[in-house]
Amino acid sequence: MARDLCLKCQRPINACICTFICNINNKTSVLVLQHPSEVKQSKGTVALLQRSLNSCQVIVGENFSENTELNKLLITHHALLLYPSEQAQYIRRVIKDLNVVPSPINQPKPTLLIIIDGTWKKAYRMFMLSRNLLTLTQVYLPDYLANNGQYLIRKVAKKNALSSLEATCYALALLEGELDGELEDELNNNLQDKTAIVEKKQRFDCGLYQPLLNKFAQFNQFQLSFRKHSSDKLPFRE
Repeated sequence: MARDLCLKCQRPINACICTFICNINNKTSVLVLQHPSEVKQSKGTVALLQRSLNSCQVIVGENFSENTELNKLLITHHALLLYPSEQAQYIRRVIKDLNVVPSPINQPKPTLLIIIDGTWKKAYRMFMLSRNLLTLTQVYLPDYLANNGQYLIRKVAKKNALSSLEATCYALALLEGELDGELEDELNNNLQDKTAIVEKKQRFDCGLYQPLLNKFAQFNQFQLSFRKHSSDKLPFRE
């Protein structure tokens, strides 16, 4: 028997995420390249992210080399791929160049932040298969942000891994100047000083994106509540 679905988020009523949705007018457009196995993943964060950001598009696939939709966006935008490859640059180092990338009419191209949504193994495969991704400017987040993850509901292959939602919010906050630059420098310079990190994180705020990160923390607890009687029990099947 089919279960009743929420008319807005299209999830089962008992797993509705509408209460966690924020309305954020992000200045930087976001494109999520999502692995097919993540589409119905109950613990995934892209559904919440897409419904919260006013400019967020999702394309599902594995090899995007010939994806017409993506390739059109790569022509009209200056794309940054958030992926920690060997060639990746610290995201703050490329921000200053974003407004000087020329277009055919001598106007700066709008920035497009591209996220790969999948397990580490699947994300790597997507990255290597997609020839058009290999040529993009690849960026990574600072370590202090990687240590600030709240993704408690899903096992990850790497220590200090962030969810797609968290990584996107942090990247947008950096790109759009929502993070305190001085505080960021302090955190980067004191990574070994745990006491200093705790004290400074009390002032840590992602501005426009902080409400969504706060809601995400509640979303984590909501998902964990389904495990009261079974450690693997989920609100609906993956």
